[in-house]
Formats: sequence, C-alpha cells, structure tokens
Amino acid sequence: MAQVALFVPCYIDDFYPEAAEATLRVLEAHGFEVVFPEGQSCCGQPFINNGLIREARGLADRFVALFASFDYVVAPSSSCVGAVRYRYEGVVSDARYPAFRGRVFELCEFLHDVVGVENLRFVKPLNRRVGLHNSCHALRELMLARPSELRVEPFSKIEAVLKRVPGLEVVLSSRDECCGFGGSFSVDETAVSAMMGRDRIADHLANGVDVMAGVDMSCLMHMEGLAKRDGTPMRFVHVAELMAESLA
Repeated sequence: MAQVALFVPCYIDDFYPEAAEATLRVLEAHGFEVVFPEGQSCCGQPFINNGLIREARGLADRFVALFASFDYVVAPSSSCVGAVRYRYEGVVSDARYPAFRGRVFELCEFLHDVVGVENLRFVKPLNRRVGLHNSCHALRELMLARPSELRVEPFSKIEAVLKRVPGLEVVLSSRDECCGFGGSFSVDETAVSAMMGRDRIADHLANGVDVMAGVDMSCLMHMEGLAKRDGTPMRFVHVAELMAESLA
C-alpha cells in the first residue's frame, strides 16, 4: 500500500479544518495509508512571494526534511503545491529536493494523474448544481485546466474528477480571471481586490448556482468574505468536501 503524507496548509489548519478532514477521507477511501507528519508548518510561500528568500529557506528545508521519505505528498491547495514544486528552486538547500518535488500533488491532480478517474469511488448522488472557481495557481502554474489564453484543446482535471460524483452538475464561469485575493495583493490593493472578487461572484450567480467550489480555500475565503459582507446567499466549499460527501 502506497503511503501518502497529508500536507495541510496553515490557513486550512486554522480556518477550514473540514477541508483537510475531507481530503483525508477521500484518500483513505481510495486505498492509501495516510500519515499526518507532526511538526509541519508553513511551506514558506508568503515569504517567497514577497522576495524574502532568507526567511523562506528554513521553512523550505524543513518541508523537504519532513516529507521527503513518503511515496506521495498531497495537499488541498494548488498554491502551496505550486510553491513547493516550482518556487523552491534556488531557495531550498536540501539535496533531496530535485528527486522529491515530483511527488508533491494537489488533491484533484493526484486523483486524476495517480489514482485515475476511472478508479474513483464516489457513489452517493449529490444532485446539486455547483459553480467551479478555477484559481490562478491551479490554472497557470499546475495546469489543472486550460487557461483561456492558451490555444490548446480544452481540458480540466478538476472537472473530470468532480464529474465522477453522481448527480453533481459542475458549472464553469465563462471567464477564468483572478478572484483578487493574491495574498498580500488583497491587503495592498484592497479596492481592486474586492472588485475582482465581486466580479467572480457575479459570474457564478449569473449561472444560477448558490454553491461555489474550488481547490484553493484562500480564494474561496476571499470571496466568502465579500459575499457575507454584501448579503449574497452563496456557500463556498472545497472540492474535497463534495467528494467526501459522496463516499460510500
């Protein structure tokens, strides 16, 4: 049995533990031995994004040291996985990193590429219509779906996985633009960030959905805050929660 290490990003650990618990349930239901390594902390993404390489190095080395022995590392976050896989270059000093980076996956990516969509075991019908928000890191770093600016055949690993859930209708926005969160961008450019988030919420409301799902709770957290402030009746969930609800 392959051993999977569950990496839980800081903000999920603090604010959305249900997304981590759902990820655990989905992985275990598909036959993996899941281990939660104690001592895990921030992957260092906020420091790297702001150019604080010296501050990020200790966190990056700690991450590799803690997770390098596992067959796979899976996280319910495309932005954190993207940081580990692509932005540790020149930051981390651990010599195991080049061989390790390819074993770190976002949940839907892991289910699609490693488990295989034909082997997914979702059985309980959900019978609901859900809007799918494709976050920037998922689209343009991990390439979990086709960004609109690329002239290639349309694809979506996230949608392919979710379509295995009986009764679940996945509705995509006509635009794959940023929600405006962007970490410190939402702090430095508050007005622009809020306008971008409200645009994405409006896109999904126009499609007649009252639930929005995605692979990055940071983006959903940003839009959830705006929806609550505006009194917009929309629920925001991680895709893992939908999958866990459909398990036998």
